[in-house]
Amino acid sequence: MFTMNKPLTVIKRNLYGEEVWRYQGELIRREGTAIYLKAPFNGREVEFMGVTLRPGDPFEEVYYTDRWYNIFEIHAPDGVLKGWYCNIGKPAVEESEEVISYVDLALDLWVSAEGNQTVLDEEEFAALNLDAETRAQALAALAELQEVFRQKFNRDR
Repeated sequence: MFTMNKPLTVIKRNLYGEEVWRYQGELIRREGTAIYLKAPFNGREVEFMGVTLRPGDPFEEVYYTDRWYNIFEIHAPDGVLKGWYCNIGKPAVEESEEVISYVDLALDLWVSAEGNQTVLDEEEFAALNLDAETRAQALAALAELQEVFRQKFNRDR
């Protein structure tokens, strides 16, 4: 559906489907249900989990149309890995040939470049008015991501 190396708009939505963030990336490949893109960070400079995120930092992002998360691999402009920011959310939706969106469910996982994991926004997630199935899917997605990164770092050592 998407055209390689063309601009792709990403829309982050809240639980009610309302747009909360929009930015442009470039589609770099498609593998089955995974959609890979590159996008420069378009937020303000912020200190986060021991790293500084700066406007323009290159993000390599993967969205899945069948998994309840997405993964942002964050680099400095010189290519040094800062870490991974993982959003727990409903599977990505291809809205058109130029737009992909996902519903964010507040729960996040930060993985440092050294492999240390931190679960974020648990209180915000707990406060969401979710049905039991959606809550269970989100928690299962978090557990899956934690295991993916545990295996990655055990294999890399």
